[in-house]
Amino acid sequence: MNPNNRYTVSFVGAGPGNVELITVKGRRLLDDADVIIYAGSLVNPELLNGCTAKIHDSSGLDLDEIVELMVRAWHKGLRVVRLHTGDPSIYGAIREQMVRLEAESIPCEVIPGVSSAFAAAASLKAELTLPEVAQTVIITRQEGRTPVPAREKLRLLASHQTTMLIFLSASLLATVVEELQAGGYPDDTPVVIVERASWENEKIVRGTLATIGAVAAARQIRKTAMICVGRVFDQHPPEAVSKLYDRHFSHGTREAKDD
Repeated sequence: MNPNNRYTVSFVGAGPGNVELITVKGRRLLDDADVIIYAGSLVNPELLNGCTAKIHDSSGLDLDEIVELMVRAWHKGLRVVRLHTGDPSIYGAIREQMVRLEAESIPCEVIPGVSSAFAAAASLKAELTLPEVAQTVIITRQEGRTPVPAREKLRLLASHQTTMLIFLSASLLATVVEELQAGGYPDDTPVVIVERASWENEKIVRGTLATIGAVAAARQIRKTAMICVGRVFDQHPPEAVSKLYDRHFSHGTREAKDD
């Protein structure tokens, strides 16, 4: 351990793509960094404009090489930022990196970011939870080369028929549709795919479980896309009014009013 290094390695969420959707703290850490290791083409390169740090693209590196960069820089007394897309807590593969740093007695921290899931919802002007429509949000992915636990197969999660945000699965759309149908979602369930949410070239494709495959193929949706499933994504969702602002409903800061 380098006892003279007071710095902490920072895992920073870059946000979904739009350069204004990084946190103020994340932006400051980038500006102050001596070394930045960023997640390749998934991070908007404009975020790195003006940075004086030595910059490494991790897209061609393995875990050993990434950790070696961080360890070597930290031992030199440098400020290190590991820049991940969206929010690093969702499919960020950060834990395995932090375990290696902890083994070297190197302190680290995580700075949250705006997930592409929430950027997609914002682009759709969707509320993910609507009273009497959906009160649960499932964030998941379709099994591919990387397996998922048996109890988390998509068809089992689909049995809840609530709002679902499916990462990393646009290239497996046909399988996604089959699994959702097998799980019980009706064919008329709204499905929206948001490609590159919040980027200037964002693309939104709407359909239903029955039509989304053909529509997405026609629009050439292949990757870097969020699959959004559920009644909350209907362009004219069921009428749903919360109790929060209902004049007839009392809560801790407001008394109900009579007509």
